[in-house]
Amino acid sequence: MAIHVNRNFIRSAFVLISLIIVSLISWNTYVFFQKFKAEERVKMENWSFAQIDIAKNLESDSNQDIGELPLQIISSNQTTPMITVSKRGEYNFNNIDEEKARDTTYVKALIEKFKKENKPIEIRYDGEVLSTIYYGNSPLLNKLKYYPMALVLIIVLFAAVAYFFYRSTKTADQNKLWTGMAKETAHQIGTPLSSLVGWSEILKAEQVNPEYLVEIEKDINRLQTITERFSKIGSIPNLDEQDIVAATKESYQYLKSRSSKLIKFEISVPNETIFVKLNEPLYSWTIENLVKNAIDAMKGKGTLTIHIENDQKFVHILISDTGKGISKNLFKTIFEPGYTSKKRGWGLGLSLSKRIIEDYHQGKIKVKHSEIGKGTTMQISLRVV
Repeated sequence: MAIHVNRNFIRSAFVLISLIIVSLISWNTYVFFQKFKAEERVKMENWSFAQIDIAKNLESDSNQDIGELPLQIISSNQTTPMITVSKRGEYNFNNIDEEKARDTTYVKALIEKFKKENKPIEIRYDGEVLSTIYYGNSPLLNKLKYYPMALVLIIVLFAAVAYFFYRSTKTADQNKLWTGMAKETAHQIGTPLSSLVGWSEILKAEQVNPEYLVEIEKDINRLQTITERFSKIGSIPNLDEQDIVAATKESYQYLKSRSSKLIKFEISVPNETIFVKLNEPLYSWTIENLVKNAIDAMKGKGTLTIHIENDQKFVHILISDTGKGISKNLFKTIFEPGYTSKKRGWGLGLSLSKRIIEDYHQGKIKVKHSEIGKGTTMQISLRVV
């Protein structure tokens, strides 16, 4: 118990620490993005100051040289896209595709986009606005902008992987528990079963009515079959070439003889032999689960039909009842472990049936048809040898 608790604590701590690390990276990326954005703002303001300095020199009466510094600042912008709009409505572009810039609609849309990304900068001289600078984020800044989103996606994916890992581990632990319980049940049944076999031999010696002994032996054989079923859970069963028609008839006859007379049993099978790879004890367990579910659905009164179809590649075993039916949205849910519509039971019958047919026999089991208030047809499909 302590080991299980420690494992859960380690898993939780690992997930928590990982989330903290990724969150810190996201936060630092956001802070860096804001600082980089502020630096770009300063660069663009310097660019506007250089424009003002050039304007002063151009309007000055003296022939003073403009100077290298303003020109260097103007030419230093090689990455930030910008549009300068003069007071007369003329456009000047930097780091923007010239072909696209010829489209006025495109330019106006780009200006609106830049307004949302950064506050425009006005170039003022002597209290007059000479032009306005609209600038967007540089390619590097755009990459940084999406980096936190990528990290959030990583967090979500990491959480999903951690969740599914935890869930699969939990399922594996549960499977080990069920396997252990099943094998222990088989072991526990074995002792009184051996005793019953001994008592049966004593009754034979006492010359008890043979008809009674025949029925007792049938139930003893059934208990032996049940013990064998439980002992095979968690193990890979041996599959042999067997006649599916004969195996189905045998299970049908046993269940019919021990069911209520209010249940009308019908069977329709081919006269030919159909061979499939089969583990007979596990297959009969599946038939028993389906028949018992059908009887429960009919509340102990109705018609139960077993029908076998052969399409040469697959043999289909159909079990139909006249019970309450199943909603279409539950066709797959009923095979999940723990699902049950009954007040008693653990909801393992159909789950075990699905595992026996699909995992062990490489076949298929499904609800072929169901109608509320009219009944259900279950179908088992196995490949013909």
